[in-house]
Amino acid sequence: MDESAALQRAELYYESHPRSPAAARAPKLFVRSGVWVALLGRSVRDGIAGFGPTIEAALRAFDAQYLRALRPAKERITFDRAA
Repeated sequence: MDESAALQRAELYYESHPRSPAAARAPKLFVRSGVWVALLGRSVRDGIAGFGPTIEAALRAFDAQYLRALRPAKERITFDRAA
């Protein structure tokens, strides 16, 4: 997929989910080893990232990770243990 088509798919996602973290923050999108990555920050290790087989899946995963990062640490631990 070329860059223009990727940007169009991302824009469609943002229009469909206008209040999502991805729409508000517009993470960088790229492919690594056949997996789409939506990244906010300098690196996957130091930023917030979502991964998926499609742009939309990577953006959904990014939204989930972004919201998870906003939760207080105590709430994350309790929630993670319940899973």
